[in-house]
Amino acid sequence: MDELHGYYLEDLEVGMSASYAKTISESDVYMFAGISGDNNPIHINSEYAATTPFKNRIVHGMFSAALISTVAGTRLPGPGAIYIEQSIKFKAPVYIGDTAKATGTIEEIDEKRRRVKMRTDVHVGEKLVATGYGIYMVDKRDA
Repeated sequence: MDELHGYYLEDLEVGMSASYAKTISESDVYMFAGISGDNNPIHINSEYAATTPFKNRIVHGMFSAALISTVAGTRLPGPGAIYIEQSIKFKAPVYIGDTAKATGTIEEIDEKRRRVKMRTDVHVGEKLVATGYGIYMVDKRDA
């Protein structure tokens, strides 16, 4: 099953980084609303969204967080890592049609507790739209 496993704790180093980018479509927003149950009109109703400070529909903030989860679960630390904690600050809106790029960068490794702390950022172009930290439990290799 090693071919299905991501990095082991011993393979990781502070400074390692990985990213995932996605151009977010209208259907992505509708599907996310359906899956999450968050049908706030700011996400799904153009007429309502036009009356808000954003003037257009915006993508769910937690959609950006899901992109961070994609990085952690598929790239770094990758398959086998367990999400323990996430802090996130939403700094700017993401609009339908934007390409959001989530990046995780390892800042701390606690070998004793098998924990990895990563800075987690989401950008649209050069603009930081979400930022925070994630903590993950990562397997050690069998002795």
